[in-house]
Amino acid sequence: MKRNTALDFVAAINSRNVDTICNLMTDNHLFIDSQGNKLAGKDTMKHAWQGYFEMFPDYTIEIAETLENENIIVLLGYAEATYKNLKTEENSKHWKVPAAFRAVIAENKIKLWQVYADNSPAFNIINKHHD
Repeated sequence: MKRNTALDFVAAINSRNVDTICNLMTDNHLFIDSQGNKLAGKDTMKHAWQGYFEMFPDYTIEIAETLENENIIVLLGYAEATYKNLKTEENSKHWKVPAAFRAVIAENKIKLWQVYADNSPAFNIINKHHD
């Protein structure tokens, strides 16, 4: 059941459905990005996800393996996207990186979502193509 909650969260992210993403969060949800930055609360996260999907409209998480220990789910795989969905012939705005995600489940919702990934390819693309 807890694994399904984490996988449902990934499915909501992959469909870019911000309302469903938020419905799967606890009220005191905490997000920690790969740089250790923290964002808390549904309202904050709703705006954060909307902004992220504006930058990366095709953001997708691919899960290859899941690990479960009580209320902690670890998802291993990849994250990928194209910056502002503006693909070029050389696809210079697309990135794909190995990624891990840690979810803490409480009351069948995501209490904590933490991302572990090297996001330097995305940062390099943003810096190179900043409009």
